[in-house]
Order: sequence, then C-alpha cells, then structure tokens
Amino acid sequence: MSMTVIATGFACMLLLMFLSLPVAVSILSVGALGGYLAYGMPLVETMGGVVWGTLNNPVMTAIPLFMLLGELLLRGGIADKMFDALAVWLGRLPGGLLHTNIGTCALFSATSGSSVATAATVGTIALPALGERNYPVRPALGTLAAGGTLGILIPPSVNLLVYGSLANVSVGQLFIAGILPGLLLTVLFSAYVAFRYPDAGRASAQPEIDSAEKRRLLGHLVPPAIIFFIVMGSIYGGLATPTESAALGVIAAFFFVWRNGKLTWRLLEACFIQSARTTGMVVLVIVCALLLNVTLSMTGGTQAVTRWVADLGLSFTALMLLLVVFYVILGMFMDAMSMLVLTVPIAVPMITALGADPVWFGVFVVVMCEIALITPPVGMNLFVVQGIRKGGGDFNDVVKGALPFTLIMIAFAGLLIFVPGVALFLPGLGAQ
Repeated sequence: MSMTVIATGFACMLLLMFLSLPVAVSILSVGALGGYLAYGMPLVETMGGVVWGTLNNPVMTAIPLFMLLGELLLRGGIADKMFDALAVWLGRLPGGLLHTNIGTCALFSATSGSSVATAATVGTIALPALGERNYPVRPALGTLAAGGTLGILIPPSVNLLVYGSLANVSVGQLFIAGILPGLLLTVLFSAYVAFRYPDAGRASAQPEIDSAEKRRLLGHLVPPAIIFFIVMGSIYGGLATPTESAALGVIAAFFFVWRNGKLTWRLLEACFIQSARTTGMVVLVIVCALLLNVTLSMTGGTQAVTRWVADLGLSFTALMLLLVVFYVILGMFMDAMSMLVLTVPIAVPMITALGADPVWFGVFVVVMCEIALITPPVGMNLFVVQGIRKGGGDFNDVVKGALPFTLIMIAFAGLLIFVPGVALFLPGLGAQ
C-alpha cells in the first residue's frame, strides 16, 4: 500500500468527521471499504472475529467498571467533601482556591478516569465558591478546564485502557507509568498559579478554621485515597488484573457511598445508566478502530508508514517533535478519544520501529490528548466548563484562561521526549 492511499484514507476519515458523522461510523466506513477494495468480502467477513475477540477481551470489562466507579463518587457526595477539605488546606497558598481546583481535579482523577466527569464535577462545586470570593474569572475557569484533563492521565484512566487495548500493551504498566507524569503536571499547574496569581482571593474575607477542624476535614480525603491504593496497589503488587482491581474499587466505592447515606435505588439507577451509555460509546469506537487496524495490517499500511518514516531520515527526537505539532493541530478539530483511536494503530508500529517504548508512548499520546481537550474550537473541557457557568458568559474567558496551561502541557510533552524516565521510572522499579 502506498503512502498516497493511506493519506487519502486518513483524509476521508477526517472529512467524514468534519461532516458531523459519528466517529465510529467514519472509521468503520473507511476501514471496511478499504478492506473490501483490497481483498473483497473474505477480509470483511474475517472482521467479525475481530469484533468477537475484542468484546471478549477482559480489558473491555474494566471500562464499565471504572465508569461506574467515577459515577458513584460523583453522585455519592464524595467529591463535594474532597473540595471542602482541600479548600481548607490549600486556600492559604498564593493563588488560594485556584490550587483547590487543581488539587481536587487531581484527586478525583485518581478515582474516576474521565476528564469530562472531572471538569464537570469539580467545576459545579468550585465556581459558586470562587464567585463569592471574587476570584478572577479567567484563571478560575482555566484551572478547572486544565485540571479536568488530568482525568485521562492519572490512573485509572479510560484513555490508557483504550491505548493498551489498541497497542497490545500491559494496562497495568500504563497505569503505573501515568502516576508520576500526572503528579508532576499537577505540580506545574499549581506552580504557575502561585507565580501568576499570588493575590487571587486575598481581598475576600475567609473564616478562620482551627487546627482540630482542619484535621477532621482531612478525613474527607480518606475514601478517594483508599480507593486509589486499592486499585493501584492491587495492580502494582501483582494481586489483581486491571479488571479485578476495578471491581475492588467499585466495591470500596459502594461502601463509602453507603456510609454517606447516599446509597439508594435512584442513585444506582442513574449511575448504571450513565455508565452504560458512556461504555457503549467507548467500546463501539474501539471496535471500529480495531477493524480499521485489520485493514491496515492486511494491506501493509503500517509497514508502508514505517518505511516512509525511515526514508525521511529523521532522528527520533525530530520525529517526536513533528508528532507534537501534528497532534496539537489535530486536537484543535477532533476530540481526544477519536484522536487516540485514529492514530494509535499507525503511530505505534512507527515509533516502536525506532526503538521507543510503547508504554512511554502511551503516556505521551495521552498528554497530547489532554492538550486536545482544551484547544479550541473542539476542546471538550472548554465547553464543559462554559456549560456549568451560571448566567453564561463570554466563551473567550474559558479559552484564554486555559491557554497558559496548554503551553505548559506542550512543554511537558517536550520534557517527556527528552527525559523519558519521567514516564518509565515507576514501571522500571516494578520490573526489577
């Protein structure tokens, strides 16, 4: 297969998406049509086995479980208490409650795995408090949009699950690899807030809270911390697979929601329905992406891309910097999940041929997906944060507030390229 054919197929998929066709339909149309034109019906018929094998993959079971885990924490009142506790401890720092936005997003990310859920949940809690204390609008909105992106990097991450399925990489290793980059990116966000907005919220009077009350509020951070250590500890310790660890996390979440007195049939119904809807969308996109991967593999598409890159004579660093530019531009017009499933089947063989670690590349791709979440005109988190603002407001406030964090994430992607140990340090410890 020539690069001209591959580029044409890729352009057709983008065109179908820009015409508002569902992502799954766009990918399936090009993959099935390409397979039929190359090999006729026999190749198309073999795709049924791919679908069956994908849906029987144990990793697929982890997706609805992690979705359910996030829904339970969201609707069970645990996220509200997390914000209250962090507001007391971080509110006195330079930047005030802006740090609380970022910290709560990071902590909620460690149990939800969804960027949109993180931004929506924390934003709904935080915006009224920020408005009452006269915080500047743009950084308030920007920290929520950017902090929400941590939901797809800090494990458990649905995007890392999807990448592991598409690239045939250990999900456990990907989860462990995402911890240090996620924490480091959180620190960079907070450092920028402290440097750029040291006096935010200082003009508003904040009630003094004694030490005993502060210590009591720390108890609200115990449930998400326990759930995180159950999920990650069971994986890192070799006690459970990602699917089994997700189930353990859900059981722990049920306990904490019950302990809060929120475990009702109505809550369970809402959690199950929303989890099923989100899971259906994600699994459908994954299946269609794997069907496209069958066409690429059988027609030699991935090998053609690898040869083409080798013929360019680019160094690994030059190629990765080129990919940063490519992903940033692509992310302006495509949502994160679509970008992930569309590019991974082609990009992974290409970078592994150059000797890159696929686990490292998974973290890199998810960071680029994070950038896509806050780059206009199709930045999902920008619309989520704008949508939860009471009384509306100028959408440009969200865009301009998130722009500095976009630049921080681009710089962080460069750090991953030049210092791959940021992503590979913890997986390396487990391998020793």
